[in-house]
Amino acid sequence: MSRLELPACPPPAAAHPDAELIARATRGEAAAFEQIMRRHNRLLFRSARGVVDDDAEAQDVVQETYLRAFAALEAFRGEAALGTWLARIAIRVALDARRRRGRTVSLDETADAPDGHRPEDRMANDAAPFDAPEATTERRQLRALLQDAIDSLPPIYRSVFILRAVEETSVEQTAFCLQISEDLVKTRYLRARAKLRDALGARLEAGLGETFAFAGARCDAVVAQVLARLAGAATDTGDTPP
Repeated sequence: MSRLELPACPPPAAAHPDAELIARATRGEAAAFEQIMRRHNRLLFRSARGVVDDDAEAQDVVQETYLRAFAALEAFRGEAALGTWLARIAIRVALDARRRRGRTVSLDETADAPDGHRPEDRMANDAAPFDAPEATTERRQLRALLQDAIDSLPPIYRSVFILRAVEETSVEQTAFCLQISEDLVKTRYLRARAKLRDALGARLEAGLGETFAFAGARCDAVVAQVLARLAGAATDTGDTPP
């Protein structure tokens, strides 16, 4: 049976190039802000989740990332793709969140970081309506198993693995997001896979695409909250709300 592809917080039907969306967003168009978020929500959630230890904190990181990024959007020069630029900000915000909670981690360190894993509630993902209950249960169990195993990795490995194996970003993009060398990305990815293969064996490849998904209500909540904050900020400064 082929693996079910979960929805990824789909953008509106009419997709636009990043440059056009950025230009519209800098003019304050709410629809442009929304499409940017719906296009990149999953990437940012997974980027944050590689650093922080639970879904709720990662969602807060995504929201804060957009607020910071949109405030600085006019400074975006296109040296990297918009999604890669946003992911780099998300990782910086996630690191700041860890520091505020006394859980400091440096992604450019060369030594293994302590584990520090804490079990957390997993994000619920609704199954497609045509799935048999047995298949749904099996897939949910596999997803939970994979997420637990990935969560057990120290952040310096987890962050690389989620970007490379789950989100399928390139070595170059991963290095840019994490601000480490490409050689270090390759080394940490291989070590992360080795650690996970020791724990999971062949099951490692079975459900990676479904892990740490970000769709449905949580995706919509981030979009709504960011748009509300942007509108409130515009009102406070006397500008026309987007």
